[in-house]
Amino acid sequence: MVRGAEPAPAARRVVIGARTRIERSGLDLVIERAQGWFERQQYPEGYWWAELESNATMDAEYLLLTHFLGARNEHLWRGVAQDIRNYQRDDGSWAMYHGAPGDVSTSIECYFALKLAGDRPDAPHLVRARAFIRERGGIARARTFTRIWLALFGQWSWDELPIMPPELMLLPPSAPLSIYRFSSWARGTIVPLLLLMDDRPVHPVPDSARLDELRVADAAPRVPRDAIDRLFRGIDGALRAYDRLPFHPFRERARKAAEQWILAHQEADGSWGGIQPPWVYSLMALHALGHPLDHPALKKGLLGMHGRWMLRHGDGRLRVQACLSPVWDTGLSLLALVESGVHPSVPMVQQAARWLLREEIRVPGDWCVQVEGVEPSGWAFEFENDLYPDVDDTAVVLLALHKADALDAETRERALRWVLAMQSRNGGWAAFDKDNTSRLPALIPFADFGEMIDPPSADVTGHVVETLGAFGLARSHPAMERGLRYLYAHQEKEGSWFGRWGVN
Repeated sequence: MVRGAEPAPAARRVVIGARTRIERSGLDLVIERAQGWFERQQYPEGYWWAELESNATMDAEYLLLTHFLGARNEHLWRGVAQDIRNYQRDDGSWAMYHGAPGDVSTSIECYFALKLAGDRPDAPHLVRARAFIRERGGIARARTFTRIWLALFGQWSWDELPIMPPELMLLPPSAPLSIYRFSSWARGTIVPLLLLMDDRPVHPVPDSARLDELRVADAAPRVPRDAIDRLFRGIDGALRAYDRLPFHPFRERARKAAEQWILAHQEADGSWGGIQPPWVYSLMALHALGHPLDHPALKKGLLGMHGRWMLRHGDGRLRVQACLSPVWDTGLSLLALVESGVHPSVPMVQQAARWLLREEIRVPGDWCVQVEGVEPSGWAFEFENDLYPDVDDTAVVLLALHKADALDAETRERALRWVLAMQSRNGGWAAFDKDNTSRLPALIPFADFGEMIDPPSADVTGHVVETLGAFGLARSHPAMERGLRYLYAHQEKEGSWFGRWGVN
């Protein structure tokens, strides 16, 4: 052969064709192995479920919670404390997510929890953590929620936290700052905090666990950002003046409403809202009201947290999860299997479909506040979260069941009516609520910790539109027209769409 010569055209086609066949054969083998993996990993009940990774605050707040409740278990504490240590980064910090920069609030909570667990302050990992926190202003620069945790143990003053009066419970749903103007996750967290911030309990910690060394001279919480921020700081000042008055005619009624709301919203597994934040604050609020640990709600809450919410590792570590994801995991897994060629008659497909059908929610929830007269349906993310079915899970589950030929007509029509009723005025779909778009909740001084509302998003809307199309709804259907307009309007400049709920 002559160096650099090209093969004849016919020979080149043969080589490329052979390579393509080999590549396809390799891809088929990969798919077949993946399908076998799913078969081995399926639980006997029919679902799939993997860890929902979060960050070390889940562990830290478990230790703080059980110290507050007087429910410390040394075996569990050792395992959870070890998991917190394993999360720590080389610079001494703890981060909000894998690969994120160190976060001062997260680091403060982890540092505090480890001191409560008995770690010596001169231990190298705490020395590094202390340096990181102090370099960033100490506890005065922490988020409001972290400073609430510190106030519960006398390490921050309740007087230096924003005011949230319990009377918010008495506002009608249409009021600007009604609890139903907040997202479902913020709502479930705020209600118990209204009681805690009114009671201002302080559970002492040993001197060895105090955080005096994290107080940095001249450090203070952030200053107002703009005129709107200054306005809401002024409103906060007026609420403080009201709070100092000797007489609050609606206070007890509001407190009772908050307590009843908490008790009515506990799920079957002991959680609130199927996520960690409302769970821990609800347990502490009920305890602060005087309920003992053997009260049914407290007992169920602690038992649930010590069940499958706590992952046990072979090296002794224990990890508290922020949430459980079996419905989401199973819906996506089933969809992947049938899309990759597994026949609907295969037992693992039928088992998964039957489990998902049993998980349909048939009771009213908080979504009914904005959506009246619609028969309950939908699917939640978790094993138990009947009060908060979400549109995203529902769309994926319906699509998976449809492609698995497992969706009966009655369930299909009921779930479809629910999904269509949850469409917001702007044409999009949100996760848990309809038209939960007020900007006011994010402007209050209390709201420095993350998202406070649940507006429509492109990822959820995209899942719904895909499912509606699979169900045969034409582009001319009003819901499809509005959903597509929403998606066109929310496309990013480079052509993508934003995934609010992860990398969707």
